This record gives sequence, C-alpha cells and structure tokens, in this order.
Amino acid sequence: MTMRNFEEHLSEQIDSLATEKQPERDLFRGVELGIEAGTNQVKKTHGHGVTNNQWLAIAASVCLVTVIWLSAPLAFKTESTQTDTYALIEALSTQQQQQVNSLLASYESTPALTQDWQQQLKELDDAANAVKLALKEDPDNSALIKMLHHVYQQQIALIERVHAPKWQQI
Repeated sequence: MTMRNFEEHLSEQIDSLATEKQPERDLFRGVELGIEAGTNQVKKTHGHGVTNNQWLAIAASVCLVTVIWLSAPLAFKTESTQTDTYALIEALSTQQQQQVNSLLASYESTPALTQDWQQQLKELDDAANAVKLALKEDPDNSALIKMLHHVYQQQIALIERVHAPKWQQI
C-alpha cells in the first residue's frame, strides 16, 4: 500500500465515523451525584465557600488590623501613653496565642503534612518575642508593629498549611 492509498483509506475511514457518540449508559445519575456533593460542600462552608478555620483567620486578621490602626495615633502622644501602647501590644500577643491554641486544637485530629512544622512555629515565636522586646524600647514604632503583625500572620498560615487536607492543596 502506498502512502497516497494509505491517506485515502484513512480519510475514508474518518469520514465513515459517526459525528456524534451516544453514551453507553445514563449519565444523569453521575451528574446528579456530583451536584449533590457540591451542594453538601457548600453547606459545610457556611454557604460562602469559607470554612470555620478560614473564618477564624479572617476574624484574627481584622482584630490585628484594628489594633494596629488604633495604635497608630498613639505615636503622637506623650511618653506616658507608651505604656498604654505596649499594653495593646501585649493584648495583641495574648489574642494571637489564643488563636494559635484554638487552631492547634481544631487540627488536633488532622495529621501534619511535614515533620518540622513545630520547629518552624517555635522560630516564628522567637521572632515575635524579639520584635516585642524591641517594641518595649520603642512601642510607637509602626514598622515594628507591622513586623509583629506579619510574624503572627505567618504563624497562622503555617499551622493552616501544614494541616490542610490534600484536596485543598491542589
């Protein structure tokens, strides 16, 4: 068979194929099950695609931003208010620790995806302590406050990332 005959034969075979292929079974049941599974997932996420842990992280972030926003005007006040500013920072630290403990408790039954995450969390905690020590000397330093906020965000993100179900990591 020559190349030209082969191409003609192939072309005839392609032309003889049906343009539509009918499914071998009823596909509606599979679609229905897929829709039900999606609806159940939406119900588990409060109807907005956000899980309980994500709500917790959002609430903590709003609290952190509020504390930082409220502490910014304090930079223009007298030295006697520096103690008050640092008291806000301590309150922020206490709130952060409560949130970390809450997240860890919620992920208690979820296996961690890495082994060294607790060491990483300790390193972030050490970094937060170093920033807080610097803030004791200069409580009105907005760069240090932002740095502390960033370290706290990294702690929450680490815990969530390490304990996220595999289907969320795609």
